[in-house]
Amino acid sequence: MPWLDWLSLFVRWFHVIAGIAWIGASFYFIWLDNSLETPPEWKKQKGIKGDLWAVHGGGFYEVGKYAYGPEVMPKTLHWFKWEAYSTWLSGFALLIIVYYFAASAYLIDPSVMALSEGEAIARGLGLLAGGVLLYELACHSPLANYPKVFAVALTALLVVASYLATHWFSGRGAYIHVGALIGSIMVANVWLNIMPAQRKMVDAVAAKQAVDPAWGAGAKLRSVHNNYLTLPILFIMISNHYPMTYQHPQNWLVLVAIMALSAWIRHFFNLRHVGKFSPAVLVSGMIGLLAVALWVSWPKAEVSSALPGVERHATDTASLSALDKQVQTLVDIHCVGCHSANPTDDIFKVAPLGVKLDSWANIERQGRQLVNRTTITRDMPFLNKTNMTDEERAIIAAWGKEQGY
Repeated sequence: MPWLDWLSLFVRWFHVIAGIAWIGASFYFIWLDNSLETPPEWKKQKGIKGDLWAVHGGGFYEVGKYAYGPEVMPKTLHWFKWEAYSTWLSGFALLIIVYYFAASAYLIDPSVMALSEGEAIARGLGLLAGGVLLYELACHSPLANYPKVFAVALTALLVVASYLATHWFSGRGAYIHVGALIGSIMVANVWLNIMPAQRKMVDAVAAKQAVDPAWGAGAKLRSVHNNYLTLPILFIMISNHYPMTYQHPQNWLVLVAIMALSAWIRHFFNLRHVGKFSPAVLVSGMIGLLAVALWVSWPKAEVSSALPGVERHATDTASLSALDKQVQTLVDIHCVGCHSANPTDDIFKVAPLGVKLDSWANIERQGRQLVNRTTITRDMPFLNKTNMTDEERAIIAAWGKEQGY
């Protein structure tokens, strides 16, 4: 369905734009808060507890942060919330369009767990809802008073989520669900804590009432959590382009390691903002990522170079129609070299996007994408390196029409 591809394109495009705005704002305000300096006495008398000067866009900026609030509430007060809301809404829409509308192709991998589309979607939604609920319960528990202990608990939550997702779904579907969980936690922080706390603060200042310090402390804690989660979620957003990560036998461990190391690297920049230069943090994070890359890419024992489809014909072609057999033969010739459990292609050593076509069951499961990519967008085979002819594409198109694609 080409219209679904266009819808996916526009929603993905908007999601990236909104995500840039949200993460950019998060990075800026963490930097801003950490860069404030003690103001001169005359500013302190006005209630300003920290200020800084900056230059950008051909001019100077003076920024001040009040300990309580301005004497008179400004007519225009800028809020930062729609960047978060629009990122989550577009991301959840993309999850539905790509992974739920085409669950059999992108979310379900029978070699991991045989699930119906309904079961897979229910597990995905349950993972998101359950993860956010556990996080919120932890934030309202005594754990919130111990940042380092809470960080360990949050890491444990993401480890469990990663393990469950990779043992339920395809590698690609698993990674994106962990990313959706992180994004849901981040937007819940904005919606359920940061914004309500800011509204209470604004109302109190406008009414000349006392501001409860717990409002700001709680909002600041959630903001810091979001800041450390930004690099992990950015990795997950681009991970579907790199199947060597999500197709690895220990893909959950690969994901956990990269998320932890990227958060650790983010810590270097947060320390830098408060004047603490700790190159050991950055260097150790980079060494850790290099170690992960070496582990994932370390040469494995040679596997048979025979096409995976050769042995299966005797067992699963008896009930196929003549057209089915033609398509299967074409897939063996043009696709299985890359899209199989053990690719024989000289470049692609892991099935691109996790798509495997080395059995008739997989061909049927990926049928819509097979027809779309070979006969509509015509970008497969990659660079047409196997020289698929127009006549062969026409056979696949006829099969797709017969299947109702």
